[in-house]
Amino acid sequence: MAESYKASGPLFDGGAKRAMANYAEELDAELADEGRRLVVHYLDRFLRHPTGYYVSNVRVEQRGTAHQVTDSGVVYGPWLAGASSRNRSTRFKGYRHWRLAQQDLEKRSGAIAQRIMPRYLRRAS
Repeated sequence: MAESYKASGPLFDGGAKRAMANYAEELDAELADEGRRLVVHYLDRFLRHPTGYYVSNVRVEQRGTAHQVTDSGVVYGPWLAGASSRNRSTRFKGYRHWRLAQQDLEKRSGAIAQRIMPRYLRRAS
């Protein structure tokens, strides 16, 4: 005689999948916010005579479900970062604030992921 089983719970009703999708979206947003804070931190550390314009244009933009930290296309942004061809013709090699912020964010990302994960584990169980 064949036995019949009824499967229920978040693995079978889609709850776990939804929780993980929501987790991934929140994690992406949280990492972008922390990335923006780090860029601003390095700019505050490096800029000698800040006008506030460049820092005010460093923001998180949402593109679809992804979040991106950007300087909103400020024309001299690549020069400040040291990524412009103009940097080669001057002694100013850039502040490298984007690279430093990215390196710090990579170091912090695991802790950020672990901090928000418990909320989603409760939802998925």
